Amino acid sequence: MQKSQVTIKDIAQELGIAISTVSRALQNHPRIGLKTKEQVFEVAKRLNYVPNPAAILLRKNKTYTVGVVFPHLQEEFFSQTITGIEDVISAQGYNVVISQSRDKLERENRAIKSFISSRVDGVIASISAETTQYYSFKELENYGIPLVFFDRVPKDVAVNKVRGNILEAAFEATSFLAKKGITKIAILNGPSNLEISNERLEGYWKALKSLNLPIIQQYIKSTDLTKEDTFKKMEELIALPEQPQAVLCFNDYVALFAMQSCRQKGIVPNTDIHFVSFANLPITAYLDNPPMASVEQFAYKMGEQAALLLLKIIDAKQDKTLIPEEIIIDTELIIH
Repeated sequence: MQKSQVTIKDIAQELGIAISTVSRALQNHPRIGLKTKEQVFEVAKRLNYVPNPAAILLRKNKTYTVGVVFPHLQEEFFSQTITGIEDVISAQGYNVVISQSRDKLERENRAIKSFISSRVDGVIASISAETTQYYSFKELENYGIPLVFFDRVPKDVAVNKVRGNILEAAFEATSFLAKKGITKIAILNGPSNLEISNERLEGYWKALKSLNLPIIQQYIKSTDLTKEDTFKKMEELIALPEQPQAVLCFNDYVALFAMQSCRQKGIVPNTDIHFVSFANLPITAYLDNPPMASVEQFAYKMGEQAALLLLKIIDAKQDKTLIPEEIIIDTELIIH
């Protein structure tokens, strides 16, 4: 039969002292004498006493757990950010609980409710493609749980966030294509409710205007980031009387889907139609016809910075004067 776990009550009974005295001795409280402490530690060792971590955390009103919700772990960009988050969080004695929204609002809301019920000390989030309202995230604030967004951050809301310099990156990527003599440039963007989609579009517009290139409405497409919708939108671009010479893509996955769509139509990617994308995933190096260039967003660094910001807020949780902070990660256009 399995023995029951030894408690501080057992130690107190063995020594004939109060439970509160044993508790303070184990915490090395200054009001407890050295002789009593030595006796308590000797009995605790002999009885194989193991502290109850749940009870300790309850007394401290902390769980040393951080929740992270993001779209897809299969996307290397997010797996790199998670690594950055875990490296920082675990070094400070916290555990990380990970949940994927898979770009579904319902899954995202369920993850937030789970974090609240688990009494996490903080949450780091990158919103789903379906997220247009932030009621579930507001619930975290109601429970006093700090929150930091990264990469996909809410539009027009003052929140703690870490994101890339996307507008300037899109401007540089579009300008790069134009300087190659390419004048008919399309964009396969993400959902319009995402701020990073709007920033990509604004940078694209800004570059075309600065170079006196035409803005052709038929060249501007938004996708829901799925393979099926990306195929559909790329086929629409291919079917135009004047096909674009190049396409700026929301990320490397959208670029890969679009290039696959081209191949099915007998079009050679990055020869007949050129591609530039975001994320700079290592997988593109193994392609026969990789995108001409990709925007490096430094996903690991973004994860690190999001984790550091969250820990800073957790440590200053009682400081009501804190204002939302925004950290911008510079990007770099990598030519392939």
